[in-house]
Amino acid sequence: MAEHEFHMPVSEEDIRKLNAGDHVVLQDTLFGIRDATLIHMFDHERETRFELTGHAVIHTAPNVKKVPVSNSCPAGYASICIGTTTSARMERFTRPLMERHGVRMIIGKGGMGAESLAAFADLGGVYLAIIGGTAALETTWIERIADVDLDDLNPESLWRFDIRDFGPLLVAMDSHGRSLYDVVNETAAARRQAALAALGVGD
Repeated sequence: MAEHEFHMPVSEEDIRKLNAGDHVVLQDTLFGIRDATLIHMFDHERETRFELTGHAVIHTAPNVKKVPVSNSCPAGYASICIGTTTSARMERFTRPLMERHGVRMIIGKGGMGAESLAAFADLGGVYLAIIGGTAALETTWIERIADVDLDDLNPESLWRFDIRDFGPLLVAMDSHGRSLYDVVNETAAARRQAALAALGVGD
């Protein structure tokens, strides 16, 4: 296990150095995205004015409040709680998000599937896992909501966050075809088989 710190954006070379089990801390910029955002971007062909090349996206629909625009709230939003949602239902968007917009890192919980793992290997990407239930802690890693796009989808807008010491995050799926979720599933299946065999029970 290695420790990495990245000031965003990152390169493919940076990503290829990461291995499943490593820890990552991100600095500077993070983009928030969720189901509706992705559906509108790819199914309805909506464009964003944000440059996502080399960046990380986090699967989130933050709890925010409207406030007057200020230096601390330049987008007119203050964060209340910015947590992470389950990633699996956004599986079909991983490859287009990387191919069309150059995204390198996806942050979420619960993992993603074989299509995403293949896209990470082909294009140079990783999945960074967050433990569920840590939204209050995650919110402290976000300094401010710097900007927002596609805001008619609020709270599933496309958010740009200024971040500081975001992590540590676990590299759960890397660009070399390795997935910690596959390891867990294989280990669980083997233990189940052994337990059944010890009981003299077949599948």
